[in-house]
Amino acid sequence: MSAEAQPRTSTIDRLRPARETMNEPQSLTDTTESREEGWLAYTPAGLAPDELYDATGRVRPYWQELLQSLDELGPQELGRRWLEAQNLIRENGVTYNVYGDPRGLNRPWQLDPIPFLISPEEVRELERGLIQRARLLEVLMRDLYGPQKSLSSGLIPRELIFANPGFLRSCHHLTPPGGRYLHLYAANIGRGVDGILRIVGDRTQSPSGAGYALENRVVLSRMLPEAFRDCRVQRLAPFFGKLRDTLREIAPHNRDNPRIVLLTPGPYNETYFEHAYLARYLGYTLVEGGDLTVRDNRVYLKVLGGLQPVDVIFRRLDDDFCDPLELRPDSFLGVPGLVQVVRAGNVAVANALGTGLLETCSLLAFLPELCRRFLGEELLLPSVATWWCGDPMICNYVVDNLGDLVIKAAHLGTRFEPVFGAELSAREREQLVARIRSRPMDFVAQERLSLSTAPALVGNRLEQRHLVLRTYLAAHGESFTMMPGGLSRFSAATDNVVVSMQRGGGSKDSWVISDGPVSSLSLLPPRGMPVQLSRGGKDLPSRVADNLFWLGRYAERAEGLARLLRAVLIRLIESSGQSDSPELPVLLRSVTSMSMSYPGFLGRDADAKLAEPEEELLAEVYDADRPGSMAGVLLALCRVAGAVRDRISRDMWRVVNDLADFHRHRMGPTLPHSDPTPRNGDDHQRLPTLSEALDLLDHSVMTLAAFSGLTMDSVTRGDGWRFLDLGRKLERSMHTVTLLRNTLVVPRLPESPMLEALLDIADSSMTYRRRYQTSVEPAAVIDLLLADEGNPRSLVFQLAAVAENIEHLPRDTERTIRTPEQRVMLQVMTAVRLADADKLAAPAESGEREALETLLADTARALPTVSDAVTQTYLSHLQPSRHLTRG
Repeated sequence: MSAEAQPRTSTIDRLRPARETMNEPQSLTDTTESREEGWLAYTPAGLAPDELYDATGRVRPYWQELLQSLDELGPQELGRRWLEAQNLIRENGVTYNVYGDPRGLNRPWQLDPIPFLISPEEVRELERGLIQRARLLEVLMRDLYGPQKSLSSGLIPRELIFANPGFLRSCHHLTPPGGRYLHLYAANIGRGVDGILRIVGDRTQSPSGAGYALENRVVLSRMLPEAFRDCRVQRLAPFFGKLRDTLREIAPHNRDNPRIVLLTPGPYNETYFEHAYLARYLGYTLVEGGDLTVRDNRVYLKVLGGLQPVDVIFRRLDDDFCDPLELRPDSFLGVPGLVQVVRAGNVAVANALGTGLLETCSLLAFLPELCRRFLGEELLLPSVATWWCGDPMICNYVVDNLGDLVIKAAHLGTRFEPVFGAELSAREREQLVARIRSRPMDFVAQERLSLSTAPALVGNRLEQRHLVLRTYLAAHGESFTMMPGGLSRFSAATDNVVVSMQRGGGSKDSWVISDGPVSSLSLLPPRGMPVQLSRGGKDLPSRVADNLFWLGRYAERAEGLARLLRAVLIRLIESSGQSDSPELPVLLRSVTSMSMSYPGFLGRDADAKLAEPEEELLAEVYDADRPGSMAGVLLALCRVAGAVRDRISRDMWRVVNDLADFHRHRMGPTLPHSDPTPRNGDDHQRLPTLSEALDLLDHSVMTLAAFSGLTMDSVTRGDGWRFLDLGRKLERSMHTVTLLRNTLVVPRLPESPMLEALLDIADSSMTYRRRYQTSVEPAAVIDLLLADEGNPRSLVFQLAAVAENIEHLPRDTERTIRTPEQRVMLQVMTAVRLADADKLAAPAESGEREALETLLADTARALPTVSDAVTQTYLSHLQPSRHLTRG
């Protein structure tokens, strides 16, 4: 039979038979029929149950719709969509910070395009078991931080609690609002060789991953809309809607419209993306510990020039970091005095402080009996088999069966990596046994669970990976509601049973298949529903305002430096030497002065560098270790942008990501002035050429222009925009002053090349040519770049914008005199506006333009005081409160 006449086999039929050996890796975009026949081939090794196949080797029924949809797409279309999905993840800045990873804060989130499917029957079983478990854990929390009957009756050994750093004594007898401890609960679930689902861990203090589950859903539903629809996947929005209702209901004050904040450790936390994502999705203010303060037994949010009371704190912070006064003295992440405010009942914290105690894995051994005593029920969902070594008989059992067990620390927060007994040498085994015997109460043993596997796309083929599902419950009413989905994570390799994102694992979207209609609920208000009109935005935290201010400054600093470097490189590339471009030495010295990368072209060896400036210039472009270099400034810009990512639109974040790609072009091992000898056999990477650097600068200028355009056209004119624009205009003012001082104060004949270069750097050549048909004259250039209020690149234009932004910031209504920053700006603007360009351009007897130098020097001294005054007025909170209004 010819290839054309050969019947096409469906994906399900191809997966069902005796599971022939898998084809060699192939590209998903390969369209040849012979290769397409095997593109979805998947052959699990049979070491553990597989989520795709049942025990008879047949595809589970609820997977068939997905496989049929993928089969209809074909490898080429799926490959194209997967590439778009990966670009979407990158553009949206979805990251997971793996500690020690060379990619640092820019490590893209690892998502697999093949979702994990869960049947309706299994979901109902899970929901019943998890709701029972959450109820039990709340009752246990109420007891351990209350009458402690579980300890007095011997249900739980006392040393297991009192020796546990997760037990917060300052929270004893502290009852949270409504008596609810777990507002968001998560459980890690794995399937063993017997096919039974087991809990392998509880997450009770600040469960992470719900935001990533939501982002996974956004990406996969966009990538596979047909499969998502045909499989009748349940939506996640109803779950988050109920979580939001719960957080509103626990507010001790202002329950109709409480102020809820999401407390994050900051941008260096591994899941910071999720914190920003959830804050934006739920409509909460993202705060760090420094944004909050305690006054008169209330928690306040530091906003511009004042304090606003906080009713609910949705924390993403571990228990002991929340309050350095009563919990952990060395913590800089929490809020001093928070426990006292909770004790007074003036703020609700979700989850309640102290819930980290329930994450102690040794408690798993006691949950069945606790469930019988507290709930009068049998535990529906079993935990992984667990033994606490504090019992002598159990300790002997653990030592005798060490090869079949995993040894872990009994207490939360103890630095002890899990040890697989089967992987130990004889000497290591002896050492571990001695350690366990010396302090048995510090260790717990668990069975080594052979986790089930699921297909994951690795390169161009499907491979099996061990899987753990993390699903979530939100307190709702008197019970809980379960997320119809969750965050599925898989191991880094088939032979690796450890499922961890920190160890190279990946994630999957979890699809709960519905056997009925799918809810179309959205967190957006329904159409036709009346809403209360608002033009708010007065809740800008001072830290955010400060970061936006510096984001504007770094963006403008990068653009100014890029334009200067570009002008220099153009002249170096297009001229045959400094004789053709006499302005080059001055411009090169300006590069060092403006980037503050001393000594540079101003040091003792300046003459040699001026004669051969290529290496120094390339370092100014590429060397991120130089704080003032182009790469260094963009690195600072991206770092500050990451700290306020919840305030940045997706389009602007994509621009930031584009700027972050600048570091991909940084120089390799051969930096200027480094040892050119290859080491350890490594190839010696060449330096970029000047033309390549020029192309990169051109692209950067265009990208920064896009950033400026989005700032002007897509950001609401609130306090955030004011500080962002204030930073941009103040930085451009300083840039212009420094550039003019370096280039015009000392005239150098012929002066026309320098004047032409200044117009080029300031993007004002066209304006000048349109106004003046004659040659370039100093007075005309000075007037255009210094005092022309119609030129958006002039100094006075920037000063006017700075003054206007300051005028519209909130200020004290009882204060009728001008603020320090207003007085400085009035003085500077008046001096510039009254200046005579002809007199400024005229050299004095010394040969220098002394009048110009005096004006620019005075301005250079005044502008930094504006930044200091704004910080003192709006970003410091030395007074309890201020009555603010708009200017």
